[in-house]
Amino acid sequence: MQLSPLQIVVLAVIAGFFVLWLVAQRKRRGQTWESLLTRLNPSLNGRAVSEYFPWKEGLSATPDEVWDNMHGLKGVFTIYRNAQVMLDIADFVYRNYEGVDLTLVAGIRSDAMQIRSAAMATMLQWMLSNATESVRTNAFRVMSMYTGMTARMTELLQANANVALPAFVAAA
Repeated sequence: MQLSPLQIVVLAVIAGFFVLWLVAQRKRRGQTWESLLTRLNPSLNGRAVSEYFPWKEGLSATPDEVWDNMHGLKGVFTIYRNAQVMLDIADFVYRNYEGVDLTLVAGIRSDAMQIRSAAMATMLQWMLSNATESVRTNAFRVMSMYTGMTARMTELLQANANVALPAFVAAA
């Protein structure tokens, strides 16, 4: 069986992406608690839009107030990045602490992926239509999901890594 040049290029690209993915996974597993917290961007001003942030989910602001407090698209991108960091934190707690609630970790993982998808869709929508009302509403929904994930992360740390909780609350 002989491969065409196009098939060889496609296989090389797939192999390259696989190697990059493996390197990224190894790097993520080697992170310390401090390095994870330094990646968390606290500029979202969650306390301004949620009365009980980061302890309980829910927003106490309108979509326009949320958009203004999160600094528009910049905040949506921050949520996109922070969701990945929270996913890494959940994995870190799972790997390093005994008796972790697997349902809670799975919920945080699911939340992070949903938030990243919704944030990406909001950013794409903004690129196509700029700051319309629907973009603000979607950003509100993304922030609402983010406060829920942050509350679940706080619960996970409180139950399993209580020593790490104050640093997380300060960074969130």
